[in-house]
Amino acid sequence: MKKIFLILFLFFSILLAQENIQHLDQKLDELHNSLSYNTWVVKYNNFNIYKKTQDEILSLEKESLKANERNKNIIERQILILKERLGLLSEYKSTNFTKMVLAPEEVEKMEKITNPLAIVSAYSHIKKIRRDKEEYINLLNSFKQTLQELEKENILIAEIAKLDPTKEHNEHLKNSNQMVKDFTQTLRFGEISYSVYEKKIQEEIDRTTASIKIQGVRAFNIVLAIIIVIAMAFLLKFIARKYIGDNDRFYTANKIINFININVIVLILLFGYIENISYLVTVLGFASAGLAIAMKDMFMSMLGWCVIVFGGSFRVGDRVKVFQNNTHYIGDIIDISFLRITLYEDISLLTYTDNRRAGRIIFIPNNFIFTNLISNYTHHGMKTIWDGLDITLTFDSNHQKALEIVEEIVVKASKGYTKIAKESMNKLRNEYSIRNPKVEPRLFTFLEGYGIRISVWYMTNSYAALVLRSNISKEIINEFNKYDDIKIAYPSQNLYMAKHKFIEDKEDI
Repeated sequence: MKKIFLILFLFFSILLAQENIQHLDQKLDELHNSLSYNTWVVKYNNFNIYKKTQDEILSLEKESLKANERNKNIIERQILILKERLGLLSEYKSTNFTKMVLAPEEVEKMEKITNPLAIVSAYSHIKKIRRDKEEYINLLNSFKQTLQELEKENILIAEIAKLDPTKEHNEHLKNSNQMVKDFTQTLRFGEISYSVYEKKIQEEIDRTTASIKIQGVRAFNIVLAIIIVIAMAFLLKFIARKYIGDNDRFYTANKIINFININVIVLILLFGYIENISYLVTVLGFASAGLAIAMKDMFMSMLGWCVIVFGGSFRVGDRVKVFQNNTHYIGDIIDISFLRITLYEDISLLTYTDNRRAGRIIFIPNNFIFTNLISNYTHHGMKTIWDGLDITLTFDSNHQKALEIVEEIVVKASKGYTKIAKESMNKLRNEYSIRNPKVEPRLFTFLEGYGIRISVWYMTNSYAALVLRSNISKEIINEFNKYDDIKIAYPSQNLYMAKHKFIEDKEDI
């Protein structure tokens, strides 16, 4: 009876063990299926396949040395197939699975921040390395979860091998143990690497944040300095407007203030963001030498601007005459910029006699003051200029009476301008040595080939010389027409024809 019970016990034990094995195999298959698509498991298997393939190639190469010709060809074909496999798995060409999988990338370091514009890039850099840190944490968590699944699988394989200790199960358990061991070591390496990686990231964040603060303070100081400079410029303009009544002088003062203001702001920016000033001076020295040759005219125009503004030879509002390319241009200065003088061409005697054009805007480079002739009709507050008118009388005219008439008309018409010219001339003599300051009208009489020429000169408005010339001409003509003994000479030709010659010619016809 005992034997029967023992046999029955063994039978039921075997049945129970088989049921347990089947149940464990089912759970193992489910777990294995879920792990078969796991990224980490796939990488691990591919890494092992790469190593095994390398070992197989080495083994076949040794075998090829001893094989005969026929077997050697077969082995070489096998080696080629295995090398193709290695090519497909080249990304797993590493000596250590641990470093290949969980070795963190080097923390990207940002270059030193040297200007406020780089602050935006600095914040983007901090955001990026924080995102890299989060990605590495997710990577570790994913790997840790995979290890937990592998440990569950290992426990199931161990139970199966214990219930059914076959060679296949033991081999499977051995591989599972090795896999769990490798993943455990890799996870430890990843955790240690993360602690170091985290410290490096924090150091980089702290360094970048400190640079941002430094640049922020520097930018604030520079902006504050620029605001102060601009405020001082507005204050100087307000003072200039209050104490300078002349609009032309105020315009020049305004230009000078703007020029100084811009240069001061540029210097603030340079000294604020250029750390090696000596290097800057050296670079600017070489650059200036090259630019001075390549951009000679522009630099000469800028130098000309300094001469014009600080020398006082020309001001906005002055009437000037410019000679260029055998052509004269007369106009009023409406602007003096760093590079050029802008003229508005007015109607003048020159436009009447030569150009027959007026109202054009003419641009004159500032460097023309060094090479070309520029005449100023209104220098140092002068508002009058000499203008002349020539009248030619016939030889039988009463030229003495004509002189008296012309003198009376001219003196009366230019009386106001003569007074203004005297006042301006007295001011001008304080700065210049003027030998002949007389400004009263002057009359001259000359003998010409076809008559007596009266040349009269008088002071007139610098901006409207044609108006007074026209009025004087009309009055002279009106007065001369009242006298029969005053005749204006002009080119003429007398034609004499013989009467008898005309009759002879008519008879011949």
